[in-house]
Formats: sequence, structure tokens, C-alpha cells
Amino acid sequence: MRLAVLAACLLLSTAFAADPAPDKWDLKAREIFARSIEIPTVPGRGQMPAQARYLADQFKAGGFPESDIRIMPYQARPGDDTAALIVRWRAAQPSGKKPILLLAHMDVVEALAADWSADPFKFREEGGYFYGRGAMDNKAGMVAITTALLRLRSEGFRPTRDLIVFFTGDEETEGKGASLGAKEWREWTDAEFALNSDAGGGAFTRDGRSLGFGIQTAEKTYQTFTFSARNKGGHSSRPRPDNAIYDLAAALKRLEAHRFTPVLNETTRAYFTERAKMEKGPLGDAMRRWVADPDDGAAADAIEASELEVGTTRTRCVATRLEGGHADNALPQLARATINCRIMPGVDPKEVEAELKRVAGAGVEVAVSDPGVPTPASPLRADVVRAYTEAVHKRHPGVAIIPTMSTGATDGLYFRAAGIPVYGVDGSWGVSPDDERAHGRDERLPVKALYDDVDHWVDMLKALAGK
Repeated sequence: MRLAVLAACLLLSTAFAADPAPDKWDLKAREIFARSIEIPTVPGRGQMPAQARYLADQFKAGGFPESDIRIMPYQARPGDDTAALIVRWRAAQPSGKKPILLLAHMDVVEALAADWSADPFKFREEGGYFYGRGAMDNKAGMVAITTALLRLRSEGFRPTRDLIVFFTGDEETEGKGASLGAKEWREWTDAEFALNSDAGGGAFTRDGRSLGFGIQTAEKTYQTFTFSARNKGGHSSRPRPDNAIYDLAAALKRLEAHRFTPVLNETTRAYFTERAKMEKGPLGDAMRRWVADPDDGAAADAIEASELEVGTTRTRCVATRLEGGHADNALPQLARATINCRIMPGVDPKEVEAELKRVAGAGVEVAVSDPGVPTPASPLRADVVRAYTEAVHKRHPGVAIIPTMSTGATDGLYFRAAGIPVYGVDGSWGVSPDDERAHGRDERLPVKALYDDVDHWVDMLKALAGK
């Protein structure tokens, strides 16, 4: 999922007007972007292999040997055929360093034309923006990596370590491609670290004030539980003193009020240290207090109460689905709720399960329905932080670079779990909150943000895989 720190650089009316005409690589990025937007890579439509073949053809035309390009078909779920793409650029001047893995996903969430101002799978450029499903999440990152590699090869760049492209086809649903990539396909994906285009990026307010660019180094664990209340039931004309629906409702109210213990790690400490420099009011005061004293629960609670910071201070669990009863005139024998948790890095999901059981109470069964993949936070590597900072500052001088933890999840978590550090380092941007439309209506990306992102990836790869 894209980081909320997404963003812009200047007032749209002035920034875009001052942009130079697109060069040939801008136009190439636009061509690939337009074609990719119009391939509806949503579950069940069977179009993922077509997307993978299209990108594979781009790499072949760009001079990448066919033997180093692999399309890996797999099933995300029964009946849902999808594919991953693996491309290896072998080092021309081997330094002995392990490869760098470059991550993106080709799939997008479903979008209905009736819900949009125009067909979500028809590429559209209007008012300084590119519109279409996946414009932000994550076809822009996929296109930026692809175009950057084509450009580097065309310009005669000679990498000192292998560069491995790994684009998956079910990040938005099952995450099976990333799981396969981190385990069964490890001979083709093994790397010293990974750079993820599905996280990172920057944000500016409508008046041009920088909100910083994030470098993502951690993700919460996604895990789902069920609360189940059972009862003997009976005829609705003779209510019992106990009732499965009421028992479940009481447990859910306890969950609503429950707060897990706040946790600071290396990433979130760095994040709140930087954020505190930007926030001048009560929220900034709370950030400064919590960084100074991680045991200050009241300060963490004040941060968590901010709409912008929900989920950044602790594990959060929330009811997302509800079902119960079997007939209008019968007392319910079963009432069940789905509880989705986003668990802080370093927290054992079994500890969360035990805490949920205490919250639910003796009369409600708690069970894991969708096990998560716990991942540690990736250490803040000096070379990656430096390369990202320099690439961002080349286009946005002086903006803050902020380590971030995603409250959602990306393919990166599977590689972190397998021992490969992952860094969300995309260079795109948009206006906050106007452009925060991933998974939503009229998803869009500023035109210049795509072109900037290509340049950003070129600079990063030169810094990390050049002389």
C-alpha cells in the first residue's frame, strides 16, 4: 500500500507552467505508463500476464538479453492466474557486492467506471495530471524503474553489481508472488537489499509547504482474527438471558476502547524526531514529549488521536466485518466479527492474540483467520539514506528526509521476513491531501511527478550500483 506522505512541490499553477518540454525519456515513460494504465490488471480479469509480457518486450527492445528475462506464472488464488516479472541486469564491472532488488507490483485494485469521472482504465492527461487506476499505486513506480533502467542501459551505464527487477501480480490481494519471490524463487531474487517503489515519496501542502519525503524502513504485520460468540439459541419469542449477538457486541465495544501499549523503534523515533520539527502546536509538543520519554503514554495517545498519525504509535486492531444469526424468528446460535490487526514490527502476533483474548472475555472465542508475516524494521543503511537524500534534494532542495513505518503492507514485508532489508525510496510526489487517491476515485499523479521519478531512480541506481 502507498505511504500517505505522497506529494507536491509548488503550487500547481506555477510549478507546471515552468516545466521544460518533456525529453525523449519523459515521453518513453509516458508511453509505457499510458499502455500499462489501459491493461486492467485487477484480480479475475486475466490481464496480468499481458502486462508482464508488455514490460518484458520493453526490456528486450532495450537490449536486455532474453535469457535474463523471466515471466513467472502463478495462481494468486484458485482460478486467478497471474504472473511476476524478473529481469536481471548483470554487472559489467563486478565489485563483488550482492545484487540490489528493485520492487514494484503490476496489479491494481478494481475500479468501476460508474464510480469515476471517466473510465478508470483509459489513460487520460488533463490539467497537469495523469489519471487512471494505478496511476499512483503502483504503476508509476513500476514505470519509473523500467524507464530508468532502459535509459541507463542506453546511456552506457556499467553497473558494478547485478540489478534485479521483481514485479509481482497480486500485491493488492494475496501477496503470493512476493512470498514465492522471497522463498521458492530466491535463486533469482537473492540480494543484499531491496529498493521498493511502492513506498517512500514526498508531500507538499496546497500552498507549497514541504511535508518532507519519506524513506520507508518498516511495515506493520497484517494479521486477521475472528471473534466468535456461540449460544444454544431458541425461539425469538422467548429471549434467553444470554445472546450470542449481545455477547459479541459487548466484546467489540471493549475492543473499541482498548489501546495497545505504545512502541518506539529506530524508524518511528527518527520519524517523530523529524515530524516534531514541523509541528508547532499541541501535536508537536506531544511528539517531543514522547521522543524524550517513550513511557509517556499520554503523549503517545495524543499523537495517535491525530488523523494524520493514526496507527503510528502502536498496534491497532479494528472490526471490519460482522455476521450473526440464521433466521429472523430464531435466537442466534453464532455471531462472528472479523478483526483486522496491524501489528508493530518486533511485536509477536501471539502476544496480540493473547491480549485480544483478554479483551474479548471468556464467552467469546478468538482465533487467527489470516496469519501475518512478522518483519523486523530494516536498519537505516547510510549508503541508501545518502543516495535517497541526494536524489530527492537534486529536485527538491532542502526538504526533510523522514524515516517512516507503513501502517499498511507491501511486497517488501516478505523480503524483510526472509532477511533482505527493504527500503521504500520512490521519488514521486503529489499535493496533500488532494492527490491522496490511491485505491480511490479519480486516482491521479502529477505529470511532472512521473518524470521526476524516472530521474530520481536513475540517480539512485548510479549512486548505489555505479563506480
